[in-house]
Amino acid sequence: MEGGNTSPIRLSDKSRRFGVSEASSQLGKIPPQAIEVEEAILGALMLERDALTNVIEILKPGSFYKDANKAIFEAIVELFNNSDPVDIKTVVHQLRKNGKLEFVGGAYYVSELTTKVNSSANIEYHARIVAEQSIKRELIRISSEIQKDAYEDTVDVFKLLDRAEQGLFEVSESHIRKNYDSMSSLLHQAIEEIEEKKNKKDGLTGVPSGFSALDRVTSGWQPSDLVIIAARPGMGKTAFVVSAMRNAAVEFGKPVALFSLEMSSVQLVNRLISAEAELESEKIKKGDLADYEWEQLLHKTAKMSEAPIFIDDTPGLSILELRAKCRRLKAQHGIEMVIIDYLQLMSGDTSKTAGGNREQEIASISRALKGIAKELNVPVIALSQLSRAVETRGGDKRPQLSDLRESGSIEQDADMVMFLYRPEYYGMTQDENGMPLNGVGEVIIAKHRNGKLENVQLKFIGKFTKFEDLDSTMMDTGYGNSFPASNQSNSDFTITLPSKANKNDDEEMPF
Repeated sequence: MEGGNTSPIRLSDKSRRFGVSEASSQLGKIPPQAIEVEEAILGALMLERDALTNVIEILKPGSFYKDANKAIFEAIVELFNNSDPVDIKTVVHQLRKNGKLEFVGGAYYVSELTTKVNSSANIEYHARIVAEQSIKRELIRISSEIQKDAYEDTVDVFKLLDRAEQGLFEVSESHIRKNYDSMSSLLHQAIEEIEEKKNKKDGLTGVPSGFSALDRVTSGWQPSDLVIIAARPGMGKTAFVVSAMRNAAVEFGKPVALFSLEMSSVQLVNRLISAEAELESEKIKKGDLADYEWEQLLHKTAKMSEAPIFIDDTPGLSILELRAKCRRLKAQHGIEMVIIDYLQLMSGDTSKTAGGNREQEIASISRALKGIAKELNVPVIALSQLSRAVETRGGDKRPQLSDLRESGSIEQDADMVMFLYRPEYYGMTQDENGMPLNGVGEVIIAKHRNGKLENVQLKFIGKFTKFEDLDSTMMDTGYGNSFPASNQSNSDFTITLPSKANKNDDEEMPF
């Protein structure tokens, strides 16, 4: 009984002496730590003035297990930030100024640290040891909190999953940083990439959009690029990215993730079915299909069922959730492109934008999307709304960069900004040369960080809700709104249609 009463007292005394929190003591185990290595690092920092530059990106005050060592490191960093010399005397003075000299054990403890090491030769290796122990402690803390909350019946399990994922994400973000690259290694990598591009006969260096004219300008959607596709409602933003997604996944086998915040997954798949089987979306919506149309649907969608397309229709998706989901999809399925429909429906990191306005939140979201593109090395395509200024403007109402809604930072963060524009939407049926504009969609490349600006024309087929190459369906009389019948556009699948159906197919397509 006596031993049981004294043991907690001894543990508490030890905890206070080494700066261990009560929470850690209550676990019954001493958390991962390397106090002697911490002391050697601090001693080396006071011996050589340039030593801190080798560890400043690896360590932070929270990396130290002993509270006294944490306070000393904070004092050293303060001196470094003020461009003051770092030695025993200046550190003691800074600790006294911070009111923590007695807390760390006085000037004697500070001076004693320099006897624990001879030089800073191995300081970077030592810093990584301390950082690793810190990461382990953070993981123990997070898992302990998760375990505690998991026993509570009142805790929402999905919120608990979100907190767990967010906690692990914060640990990796705060501790794992990319180091710099030397010019020689970068040059070697760049030359290898140029040689690889040279061997590609089609000139595509990124994920193909499947639109020949557009790919000639962009060489495909490029890795690490943030692409903003903006338009007014009704221009076909979703139809465009769904068509591009289908082309990349079905024709080229590229794994694509689509995060739909506006439409459900089933609605998007219905659009894909309409476009792939070339059946009117209204018919699919009502299920009003003839026998031959059912056969056409099943036959043409067979290939699409094996396409590496992953659709997530979580409403109100936050940027933290998006990053976590993209990481998992990259690890599990090797996704090569991410699409968000659309940017203004996302929510930002409330901890960073608390008290701010919507413009600041959108700015934080666009920056985060660019970060995801760089981290995963995939193109991120985000749809965006345009302001109503387009509608009030005279002339042909072509969109401009200033029309991007809610934040100028979208333009700043994006590597490419594209506008979708359909003249017929505004009642324009002919261009200045008298050519018909019905069914013509224009992709206006208004910003292209790594390429030229150009306008690309595509075919928009309203009843199938899809875009395709204009050239592939051009008639001898020029592009118009008379297109080949759907059963003639795919040579590997032919159905003999009733004469009435053939007649309808030859008629002008409504939009």
